[in-house]
Amino acid sequence: MQTQISQCPELNLLATSESKFDTAALKGQAFILYFYPKDSTPGCTTEGGDFRDHYDQFLAANCQVFGISRDSIKSHENFKAKQNYPFELISDPDETACLSFNVMKQKKMYGKDVRGIERSTFVISAEGEIVKEWRGVKVPGHVVEVLAFVKTL
Repeated sequence: MQTQISQCPELNLLATSESKFDTAALKGQAFILYFYPKDSTPGCTTEGGDFRDHYDQFLAANCQVFGISRDSIKSHENFKAKQNYPFELISDPDETACLSFNVMKQKKMYGKDVRGIERSTFVISAEGEIVKEWRGVKVPGHVVEVLAFVKTL
């Protein structure tokens, strides 16, 4: 689904590898921000693995990849190391980015209402504009679809 073009919000959050994710520093570079519910869960592990397996193709298309959830940096570091992710994972415990991108939703989990991240992916252009978004993502085939779009930029 194509979004109306809007500016990516300014974000400055902690990320793995003792780095900072700073959208202002990424101006001039296209990037993907994929929001996922929780480290080390089956769907999130599969999605991250798909981004990992296609990572070189994203770089060849001049596009960085970042995963983001509410998990702690420690949790992210363990998840990243275990899965050999070549990209950084961003910690958003205060939901700053989650609220900016409107990905927090009421969901059913094991019959209970829970508030959590709706699996979503955003492509941000080198000019800092959100040029494409996917919400309520189903993991199978998703990364290939994102890559196909990125190659058109």
